[in-house]
Amino acid sequence: MAIATIDPTTGKTLRSFNAHSAEELEARLKLAEETFRAYRHTALADRRRWLARAAELLESEAEHFGRLMTQEMGKPFEAAKAESQKCASACRYYVEHGEAYLRDESIDVGGDRSFVRYQPLGAVLAIMPWNFPFWQVVRFAAPALMAGNVGLLKHAHNVPQCALALEDLFLRAGFPKGAFQTLLIETGDIARVIEDPRVKAVTLTGSEGAGRAVGGQAGRALKKVVLELGGSDPFIVMPSAKLELAVETAVKARLINNGQSCIAAKRFIVHEAIYPEFERRFVERMRRVVVGDPMEAKTEVGPLATEGIRQGLHAQVEKSVAQGTRLLVGGKLSSGQGFYYPPTVLADAAPGSPAACEELFGPVAVLSRARDVEHAITLANDSPYGLGASVWTHDEAEARRFIDGIETGMVFVNAMVASDPRLPFGGVKHSGHGRELALHGIREFLNAKTVRITSGTTAPPTQASVSE
Repeated sequence: MAIATIDPTTGKTLRSFNAHSAEELEARLKLAEETFRAYRHTALADRRRWLARAAELLESEAEHFGRLMTQEMGKPFEAAKAESQKCASACRYYVEHGEAYLRDESIDVGGDRSFVRYQPLGAVLAIMPWNFPFWQVVRFAAPALMAGNVGLLKHAHNVPQCALALEDLFLRAGFPKGAFQTLLIETGDIARVIEDPRVKAVTLTGSEGAGRAVGGQAGRALKKVVLELGGSDPFIVMPSAKLELAVETAVKARLINNGQSCIAAKRFIVHEAIYPEFERRFVERMRRVVVGDPMEAKTEVGPLATEGIRQGLHAQVEKSVAQGTRLLVGGKLSSGQGFYYPPTVLADAAPGSPAACEELFGPVAVLSRARDVEHAITLANDSPYGLGASVWTHDEAEARRFIDGIETGMVFVNAMVASDPRLPFGGVKHSGHGRELALHGIREFLNAKTVRITSGTTAPPTQASVSE
């Protein structure tokens, strides 16, 4: 597949890039290993300073980075700028908290001195998607670099300029050459990189199929892997919810990033007592969504990232309707240039249809009715995925039951699901395993080394003196 920038608003190829040759790839792997040997011993104060500088660049150059994102995958420009600024917040989070997360952890075993020392693993390969071309990368890179690991980025084929801009960003921030490198390689070369002994761990954000392939390759190579895969997140609304706020948030949660987000709400499960009114309001709001040029401030939904994604989504909608699912609005391919797809609402998904069983990666919502709390939980869990869930209720007993009963990695009550540097991010079931962000994210790619020192022996130097 070509490594190229294809403008989603026109379908025209703007820039193409040659994949790295075998010699170029070898040079980058060698540099990563050599850099890690020295970088792992750099002072934490230096890492903090470089990461803080990266945050400054992400904020000051948000317009430039935002244009790259919009140009390569169609994200509305305002959202693209906000993505760059959010990346800055992740960098600052680890500037503030990283040192504490890496500190030795004392354990009382009675008499002897014991502790856990957290040490970096080495080069971590990050296989990242196009939908959040900066955020997906930075939420891996910020904790990894703070921890003393080095990063190798294999980005999606359609966002090469974003990938190269990220490598340049960390270099300009002060990180040593080789601490973060972009690999312009084909999908077929990924297995070779995973198998390379200089690569110590792998993180992937992508589809379930990609997760199975990469997870299997990492498993055969006996390497740690974190997988953040697909999602078909439920958005549950109960009678005690503030309906107007729930509807407005539901539309936003479905259409974020043009509907192309793993944690976008996709299945809307509404209590039967309020279902008719919710459907009326939701459909009307989706009908009024402004679809257009992502560079225009008024645009709410821009094009999908590729023509293949658009055609695949439309096929899922058509098949679902043919099998008996109700189409309430949208569902027709737009004419003219660009990879646009209209905001679409389906209801009462036919059993076995794509709307009932598959992730719909675009601006398509599926509505269903629930009789009560237990029925809503059953419907929410009737999915192979388990990433996030949004629950709308002001009944505390209901909220507790949803928190305990829904099989996901995240549950948000009276709020849409969103990633936040302060909160661990990840899922269960076919949505993957492992966590990003917060304390959990920085420790995914560390060796938790147990140390026990029997009384009377000479104590080793402290972690602080080693890092300095």
